[in-house]
Amino acid sequence: MTKKKEIAIESAANKKSKPLVKENKSTKGSQTKAKKGAVKVQIKEVNSPKKVAAKKVKNTLSANTDAPFSLFSEFDIFLFKQGKHYKLFEKFGAHQVQVDGKNGCFFAVWAPSASQAAVIGNFNGWNSNQHQMNQRSDGSGIWEIFVEGINQGEVYKYFFINAQTGEKLEKFDPYAMYAEVPPKTASVVYDIDYKWNDLDWMQTRKNKNLQSPISVYEIHFGSWRRVPEEDNRPLTYREMATWLVPYIKETGFTHVEFLPLTEHPFYGSWGYQTVGYFSPTSRYGAPQDLMYLIEQLHLNDIGVILDWVPSHFPMDSFALSNFDGTCLYEHSDPRKGYHPDWKSSIFNYGRFEVRSFLISSALFWLEKYHIDGLRVDAVASMLYLDYSRKQGEWIPNENGGNENLEAVSFLKELNEQVYLNFPDVHTIAEESTAWPMVSRPTAMGGLGFGMKWMMGWMNDSLDYFSKNPIYREFHQGQLSFSLHYAFNENFVLPLSHDEVVHGKGSLINKMPGNDWEKFANLRLLYTYMFTHPGAKLLFMGCEFGQYREWNHESSLDWHVLENPFNNGLKKLVADLNQLYKNQKALYHFNFSKEGFEWIDYNDAHNSVFSYIRKDKEGNELIVIGNFTPIVRHNYKVGVNQQAVYTEIFNSDDKAYEGSGLNNSNEIPAKKGNQHGKSYSIEIDLPPLAMIVLKPVKKLIK
Repeated sequence: MTKKKEIAIESAANKKSKPLVKENKSTKGSQTKAKKGAVKVQIKEVNSPKKVAAKKVKNTLSANTDAPFSLFSEFDIFLFKQGKHYKLFEKFGAHQVQVDGKNGCFFAVWAPSASQAAVIGNFNGWNSNQHQMNQRSDGSGIWEIFVEGINQGEVYKYFFINAQTGEKLEKFDPYAMYAEVPPKTASVVYDIDYKWNDLDWMQTRKNKNLQSPISVYEIHFGSWRRVPEEDNRPLTYREMATWLVPYIKETGFTHVEFLPLTEHPFYGSWGYQTVGYFSPTSRYGAPQDLMYLIEQLHLNDIGVILDWVPSHFPMDSFALSNFDGTCLYEHSDPRKGYHPDWKSSIFNYGRFEVRSFLISSALFWLEKYHIDGLRVDAVASMLYLDYSRKQGEWIPNENGGNENLEAVSFLKELNEQVYLNFPDVHTIAEESTAWPMVSRPTAMGGLGFGMKWMMGWMNDSLDYFSKNPIYREFHQGQLSFSLHYAFNENFVLPLSHDEVVHGKGSLINKMPGNDWEKFANLRLLYTYMFTHPGAKLLFMGCEFGQYREWNHESSLDWHVLENPFNNGLKKLVADLNQLYKNQKALYHFNFSKEGFEWIDYNDAHNSVFSYIRKDKEGNELIVIGNFTPIVRHNYKVGVNQQAVYTEIFNSDDKAYEGSGLNNSNEIPAKKGNQHGKSYSIEIDLPPLAMIVLKPVKKLIK
């Protein structure tokens, strides 16, 4: 392996967490009063496939110097143009440096259609004539400048004049690592260095693989818990660490998944209208505060998944849209570049520089924030050119089909680079169609994701459970159908935020019957989910049966936990998580047919399902569900082993506010053909409940 020389930034500033940006009276932005912290430029050896000489560092404070200071090498530019530079965050944006003993900031931005570019901010009175940028002469379209005296917390934007139209624009920095608190829109010069203390987690998280329990708690940060004494404000990142960590330990989830925390101007988009692909939202604190939250989760053996949105971006005038006066990041043809559902712009995945931008963003969160997985939003909308479009509103691909070949290529490259650089993380696709091999390696022709949301299971299950139990016998196939395709992909079973908003109502209110029956049905649904093959995901509030539909403007209704039914449901979820983590048969073959065997899915008359889960050692669990409120006494079930079985879980237990109909400690198997098995057991099936049995000792044949 040869080596190249590359300019590296070594922080000489205080590495501790910095204070939040403070408001300034200026109408243009705000400024932080922070300690001055210079950074040095030094040369270090790094592994590289090619030998490339480092550019000689030459300082300049003038926009007209022939060879101004730059962080870009010729090799950087080559990779950028080819769409193969995956660490653009180290080059673009605002970087505090020291040049010839002078402290300042290096700015770099891509704006190939601009005739002029400048950095503007409080430091120059937002005067576009004072710090005009140098355009590189290599055809890269990159503008750059070193400005002396720019310190941590300075706010800034880029000013452009379009070469063709003369249009003047003021823009947010696409590579900014921090931003003003919305509705303000300036970028902030910010050092995100952090001294991490989660080395043990980072070294051992490879053990949290697809053969491990994966149980995800999905969170919208701003509405999980609020502070009513302080005008009902959301928690900060650091406050969230205090509240969330013990709650996740109590409820037993293995991971938390945050709806997008990337900066977004409209809070009501829940983060899915992203503008800051390298900046965490400043609504809840500084970058190091988010790092602290992630670190605390890791120190308590809890993984962190981040929702990430490469499918579209908002059309706010200060951000990516029409960035340099042209459609730089988006397609210019609205049939490819405009999303009719979300009134947003679609990335141009065929443009190399855009691909590098997005892949760099993904790797940035994994590297700098120690994120353990990326849930990629709206993949279906990326894959199909006619997604949510009528005839004539889309353009077929070069083969005449509706597949977005550029997006397919991008997604494959994204996953290849993620797993090449971080083989111990997960990428998860929210993909709702029958597109094949989403979670299969690209070498096999797949898209390369680690997992995919099982939207069909979610829709079928919720539809089935919404029916009065009297009619469920006519819809038996809705529950069994998922097992026909459960092993075609590595599936996550989601009961997500999308199912408890926009008039859909809460999960508890989707269930039929009186209060007791509603909670019994929901306990049954959750037990079915946790014993069904696949990873699990549950949206916040669903674990305790919040009655009210989710509202992003208010806290979860924590007070309902005073109700025994709600508290019992929360206890059931905690016990299900422990059952899932303690019983290898429930996760060894999460995504493989070797771990599942039907006993009987044809007893529609009684609305009873029964199946077997297996681990790698051949140990088995027997799962039987009664989807009606009628108790089934002396119900006979076929089993493979002549053994004594014991009930290890019952969703009807009194601890969960069930009726308390349990089976005895010892259930001996008897010889005799039942459900095609050589042995059988007789049990009592409680109402609207699911039980799990385990063989504890073999009987003498």
